[in-house]
Amino acid sequence: MLEIKGLSFGYKKNKLTLDNVSFNLEKGKVGILLGKNGSGKSTLIKNIVGILKPSQGDIILDETNLSTLKRIERAKKIAYVPQDILFGSLSVFDSILTGRISQFGLTSTKKDEEKVLEVIKEMNLESLKDKNVNELSGGERQKVAIGRALVQEPEILIFDEPTGNLDIENEQLILNETRRLAREKNLYILIAIHDINLAMEFGDYFLLLKQGKLIHQGDKEIINEETIKQTFNINVAIKEIEDKKIVLVKGENK
Repeated sequence: MLEIKGLSFGYKKNKLTLDNVSFNLEKGKVGILLGKNGSGKSTLIKNIVGILKPSQGDIILDETNLSTLKRIERAKKIAYVPQDILFGSLSVFDSILTGRISQFGLTSTKKDEEKVLEVIKEMNLESLKDKNVNELSGGERQKVAIGRALVQEPEILIFDEPTGNLDIENEQLILNETRRLAREKNLYILIAIHDINLAMEFGDYFLLLKQGKLIHQGDKEIINEETIKQTFNINVAIKEIEDKKIVLVKGENK
């Protein structure tokens, strides 16, 4: 179990960006963070990853408080795919290999390179293995970023807006891959995303943030017209089409 207990954080003194956030996420499930820009989604992610340090609260993974771990030990447990992905001018193989740095330090071993090849095969990137990552499409680059995260062999995989710069086909591809990884590798997966319809299609557990507070959490049933209105300040209608709930925006809440 991944447990977030009473997490608070502020960039400025006496002003909290996160205010007493608590939730649990089960292994093998895709957790979805929803909220407007500035609601605290990225700040929450950075606190869990360890980029930021909470002013109070605990992040507990299977009874281990992550704040007690050294940075390199924490990096072995959590892989983070940020919104803006930077690779440098490297091949797909070498880009993914950089994800093993927390395992090998300065020099990779045969075991590290075999793990990279295993991930490349798993992500269907064999034909691109030697290609410069900067020459790839957005969807291909995102798959490389996921591969780089997976090669760490993490227990938690966290994404910040993974579909923000992708077309519809690649959005579906990346989120399908993410859900597959959650199920097959039994990972904890947490995704911050803007698109409510994509969230409902691929998510298992939903966390609705507003002004740094977690105002709703639960399974898909908590996503309704009222909770969306409270979270995003918009009026919506939810329709069911072919057994899927679709959110239609009606306009800003006046």
